[in-house]
Amino acid sequence: MNETIPATPPPTLTPDERDDLRRQGILLTSLEELYNWGRSHSVWPLNFGLACCAIEMIAASMARFDIARFGSEVFRPSPRQADLLIVSGTVTKKMAPHVVRLWNQMPEPKYCIAMGACAISGGPFKQGYNVLKGIDRFIPVDIYIPGCPPRPEALLNGLVQLQQKIRGQPLTGADAPRHLRSDDPCDCPVPELGANDIEPSHTPALWSAPALPRPDKG
Repeated sequence: MNETIPATPPPTLTPDERDDLRRQGILLTSLEELYNWGRSHSVWPLNFGLACCAIEMIAASMARFDIARFGSEVFRPSPRQADLLIVSGTVTKKMAPHVVRLWNQMPEPKYCIAMGACAISGGPFKQGYNVLKGIDRFIPVDIYIPGCPPRPEALLNGLVQLQQKIRGQPLTGADAPRHLRSDDPCDCPVPELGANDIEPSHTPALWSAPALPRPDKG
């Protein structure tokens, strides 16, 4: 009588065991890890700045901080050659359509860093009628870097966090990056200047106003 022997799953190693093997010159990896490692160390930012945070972004590329250590020294002048949009500074409502248009022109896989309080929430100009209260209302943001303005070290830390996020992305399933899924649109609707404000005021798929609990007056 023939018996089927169940397949034995391959043994899994702990991170400490893998580090010990790496010290001995033995590297264990998978196609997914190798693919994500290459992507995370070749992120090319767009040569694009908006306000005072852009000065800190420029400083991060200089010799003192040397963003080249992380593989992101290639600041491309064209959005079609870049895969990282660093929104560095205040986004006015007049500028918002152009920022979204630049995002749409970037090929997938692409990522966005909101650098500074202005790009995250409007910053000190939040109550101004002409300032966008966060770029995440129109494009998906991967990393938020608080500060006014944040120092170059903060941008490098945000870049490291983005690299960790890229390395942790699976190639299949619901958590796969956008360029490997057909259910997630890559382009965002470009707002237009209306009679009184930009229209639409936000992208519902990305952002919605928080519902604040109100006490019952009864």
